Amino acid sequence: MEINQEYTSYNPGDVVYVFYRNPHIQNVANIQEAAVVKNPENPNELAIFLYETYYPLTNEMAVYSSEADALNAFEQYFGNE
Repeated sequence: MEINQEYTSYNPGDVVYVFYRNPHIQNVANIQEAAVVKNPENPNELAIFLYETYYPLTNEMAVYSSEADALNAFEQYFGNE
């Protein structure tokens, strides 16, 4: 999977789109809208706020700035699940 290297260009308050796997049904993945925020555990870093949980924003996370980009990548990696 191609990793998004532009994670440093995000700012708190940005809306992004990420792939999210259902923790109860591992073969179900969706695109989910999330917010970029300051990491509450380290205010010098950014995090993704998704489903009331903070995830550190790293270059290992597939993050897309538009829903269209996320949909294109989703189709490329997951096809018609």
